[in-house]
Amino acid sequence: MLTRIDHIGIACFDLERTVEFYRATYGFEVFHTEINEEQGVREAMLKINETSDGGASYLQLLEPTREDSAVGKWLAKNGEGVHHIAFGTADVDGDAEAIRGKGVRVLYDEPRVGSMGSRITFLHPKDCHGVLTELVTSAKPSAHGSAGHAADHAAEHSGDPSADHAGDPSA
Repeated sequence: MLTRIDHIGIACFDLERTVEFYRATYGFEVFHTEINEEQGVREAMLKINETSDGGASYLQLLEPTREDSAVGKWLAKNGEGVHHIAFGTADVDGDAEAIRGKGVRVLYDEPRVGSMGSRITFLHPKDCHGVLTELVTSAKPSAHGSAGHAADHAAEHSGDPSADHAGDPSA
C-alpha cells in the first residue's frame, strides 16, 4: 500500500544554485547528497518533513554530470522542472506486482538500489497520464545512518531514478 509522497524529483542545470533557491526561499536544508557516475547525475535530497509512517518527504534535485545521461537528455528536451513523483511503500516488490497486474508497465523487473539505500522501481509515464512515477521502500535508518555516511556509498545508489527510461519515455 502506498503510504506517502516520498519525494518529487526536480531536474536542474545547476545543483548549487537550485539548492540555494530552495534554502533561501523556503528554508529547506540539504539532508543528503550523492553522485552516481553510472547514471550521470548529482543529487541533493532536501527533507521537507517527517511522515506518520516513520519515513519522510523530500525534494530530490537532480543535475546531470554529462549531456548523454537520461536527466541530461530530459533537461535538453524539457528544461528545468518536475521530472518524477515518488510514492513511499513498505513493500516495493508487492506494490509493483499489484500495479503491474492492473496493466501498468513497471520499468524494472526487479527493484534497484536508490538514494540513501532505498529500493526503487518506476512506472511507465505513458501508463500514468504522462507522469514518470517511482515506488520507493526506504532503507532502515540504521542502513544508511547519517547523510555523510550515505554519501560514502554513492556509487551503490541510484541518483537518477529514471536513468533507463527518462530520456525516452516512449520505451
